[in-house]
Amino acid sequence: MQVFFVGAGPGDPELVTVKGQRLIAVADTIIYAGSLVNPEILASAKPQAEIHNSASLTLEEVVEIIEQSVKAGKNVVRLHTGDPSLYGAIKEQMDLLDARQITYEIVPGVSSFLAAAAALRCEYTLPEVSQTLIITRLEGRTAVPEKEKLALLASHNCSMCIFLSVHMFDAVIAELLKGGYSEDTPVAVVEKASWPDEKIFRGTLATIGRIVGEAGIARTAMIVVGDCLEGEYALSQLYSPNFSHMFREAR
Repeated sequence: MQVFFVGAGPGDPELVTVKGQRLIAVADTIIYAGSLVNPEILASAKPQAEIHNSASLTLEEVVEIIEQSVKAGKNVVRLHTGDPSLYGAIKEQMDLLDARQITYEIVPGVSSFLAAAAALRCEYTLPEVSQTLIITRLEGRTAVPEKEKLALLASHNCSMCIFLSVHMFDAVIAELLKGGYSEDTPVAVVEKASWPDEKIFRGTLATIGRIVGEAGIARTAMIVVGDCLEGEYALSQLYSPNFSHMFREAR
């Protein structure tokens, strides 16, 4: 295998998987999402590695670099932020590689919605609060299917992580309220989760707009919504003495 799509994680270089770190260290060609990937992650690349910032490249140019590197017998790492499967635009790259009969492997990474939970010290799936997490975004230049409009998703009142939308924060709040979240629903915004300059802002749907606006947060932030952030919850049955399973009898 010569081509690897690698999840770079949310920002902290230590949150790249062991496999991802190993592949970066031996790669001859690295194409990284420069606007989002922490450049410190490239510190482990070998000095002679050819490194390209894909922020200024088109899809065809990215694939051309991969194809030429493969023809030259080089190992290639295509480095995406977080996990490539979430808003990573890798399907279109894979399709073009398939058309060129270039094989590849995908190495998953730690997504920013997981790093945000760690920063907030929260559990998205609290018993009797929410057993569902919706990962979504507000419609922008990329359209959203009609059945996935934010207000419709908000009607479930479950835990929600909203990507790529903090620059349209007023619209996000309006859609969440329209969908049925109450004004006192807890909200947190985590800017650059796991980075050294990580920032956390907390409030409710009634207050968070002003808080985020005053802070000037406009990009690279995760919006977390739901009662998972604070309030009452039930203890898990998994560790209850009254609950039996294949490893433990009820007491």
